[in-house]
Amino acid sequence: MDDRQTAKPRPRVSAAQVARACGVSTATVSYVFNGKQGVSATVRRQVIETANDLGYRSPLTTAQHNRTLTRVIGLIVPSMVNYMHMHWAQEIIEAADAEGFDVFVATTGDDPERLAHVATTMAARGVDGVISTGGMRLDARAHGTLSAARIPVVNLSRSVEHADASFIGIDDAQAARELMTHVLGHGVDRVATVIGPRFSTASATREHSFITTAAEHGITIPGRWRVSTRLNRNGGRIAAEELLADPHDRPQAIVCGSDEVALGIIEHSLVAGIDIPDDLIVVGSDGLARSRSPLLGLTTIVQPVAEMARSAFTVLLERIADPSTPTRTVICPHRLHIGTSCGCHPETFNSLTTRRPDTLQP
Repeated sequence: MDDRQTAKPRPRVSAAQVARACGVSTATVSYVFNGKQGVSATVRRQVIETANDLGYRSPLTTAQHNRTLTRVIGLIVPSMVNYMHMHWAQEIIEAADAEGFDVFVATTGDDPERLAHVATTMAARGVDGVISTGGMRLDARAHGTLSAARIPVVNLSRSVEHADASFIGIDDAQAARELMTHVLGHGVDRVATVIGPRFSTASATREHSFITTAAEHGITIPGRWRVSTRLNRNGGRIAAEELLADPHDRPQAIVCGSDEVALGIIEHSLVAGIDIPDDLIVVGSDGLARSRSPLLGLTTIVQPVAEMARSAFTVLLERIADPSTPTRTVICPHRLHIGTSCGCHPETFNSLTTRRPDTLQP
């Protein structure tokens, strides 16, 4: 016979008890735990903290989550040095705040070990969902950790193979094709490409499309002129040092998969006395406002930063409210912005290429 005392079950706490303890209505408690609008961030936090103290579990969290919502989401970014990541983060934080969510931001440095650690930390903190711009093409550990904790994930810009996650991005292959086609229209035949890390699906897809588009125009890009680097200006400067070291063996154009990388290449070129665009054409991808300013004049692919970020949060919120919601792929529109870095005169150039958003796909 077991002499140990049997622990008494904890009495079930009702929504009405939480409401009385907070001094709010039962409907307010219901709104908070069903992810509905109409409740201030301050009241949401008060309700959640009180519910946790009392041990309340709403029908939503009992049946679908088996845990209490924390009103906190995780945001994983490679770094905050790249302005694209910074702008995405700001838009997501603003969208989350409007719905009474806080955002736990973590950077990975594009290090798989760091990414795995961040995923473990977010699971331990009990975030309600995760938006990741730092996914790696084959990323079993991080997504496995979050999936095991029943934490929904939305991948932004980079997709992850075999992951049970939604994806928000642009048609990277088509965008890269449009960019390379425009550059080749300037009559160059010595072309280099510089992209981010190849474990990023966005970078790898853009590079492949750059190369195949050039080949369709009868131009082969040699292996030494296919460079992968870090997604920041320093990465661009390092790539430029490699590509432009020999004045007798230089490309006429460098097509980049990132604005930050392109700006780093331009900085190095100007210091080295290489004129942009007379001596070297440089184009980017991302389309940040500062890149397109008259001062920089970068020809680039414009991604709808705000639309992508807010779509990512909206899709994540749907899965937080109802985990049975299927994952989705959302392809946002992009367009080719003509600046001066390719040799064009945009005030007289009126041939912008625009892609319309695809229908939301399950």
